Amino acid sequence: MAIPATLSDHDARAGRRMTGISQQVLEQVIGASREAVLVVHLGHSDWPVVIANPAFEDFGGSGQVGRPVADVIEGLVGRDLALEISESLRNRQETSYPIEAGGSERLLALKPLAVDGDDDAAYVALYFRGTGRGADGQEAQHALLNAKRRIRDLTRDDPVTGLLNEKAFRDVLAHDWAVAARERGLLALVLFCLDDFDAYFDVFGRHATDSCLRRVGLAVRRCLRRASDVVARLDGARFVVLSHASDEASVREFADQIATTVRELGLHHPRSTRGRFVTVSPHVVALQAGDEGETADSFLARVLALDDAD
Repeated sequence: MAIPATLSDHDARAGRRMTGISQQVLEQVIGASREAVLVVHLGHSDWPVVIANPAFEDFGGSGQVGRPVADVIEGLVGRDLALEISESLRNRQETSYPIEAGGSERLLALKPLAVDGDDDAAYVALYFRGTGRGADGQEAQHALLNAKRRIRDLTRDDPVTGLLNEKAFRDVLAHDWAVAARERGLLALVLFCLDDFDAYFDVFGRHATDSCLRRVGLAVRRCLRRASDVVARLDGARFVVLSHASDEASVREFADQIATTVRELGLHHPRSTRGRFVTVSPHVVALQAGDEGETADSFLARVLALDDAD
């Protein structure tokens, strides 16, 4: 269960921080645990699994070390819940989620870890706990209730759509930009603007408009290709997606797919200048993180300027 040699140099350096007796003790304790455990490294853009103990492999499958944790979680619980869990991982938030995995109900608890003196080399332990009866079951239920309270208290969501709000999105973008800049990785932003939004509001009013925004936001969210990608609602009728892309062409194809999905919702728009239904116009900017003179804020400003210029 040692940290694999196949990880990147960045991960290897992170692995060397857990050397000697500390690493040996950690692996023995986790390996002997009857509780399924994953340890994830967040200092790499793929969030690789660095430890998966035998108890996890019994229900989650072997060969998980080195895989992006978002892919592992999505395979266990599906895309929608994986997106929520990924957001908690990104924020290094200590919380819990009730899940059904491996044919049983479990409580997935997230516990942020840290390496002394290096805030960027952060780890998170994921515990997959059974929810059986008795003291352990009662403890799990209490943890679940506390998790629900924490979730209700979050202020990062847009109240209309349930997506991230602009402030939360800027925090996510700043974090992912810093990680990608170390690796000279490509990031892409896709801005979606509802066409003739003011005219829609004039016809249907606020409640129907809020419903429209929720349905469009959900459609965009379901089109996300990876659990590490995020979508937020900005002011008015603008949505923005942060995509961890491999090339700009695939991002533009992705943007066109979302535009088609929104149109196929069939939301009637009697005053649209682009057809009978609600549509969105996408704008795409892809940059290699770490380019000279570029920051996370200037990156977002680039894509917003494309909309302002229309």
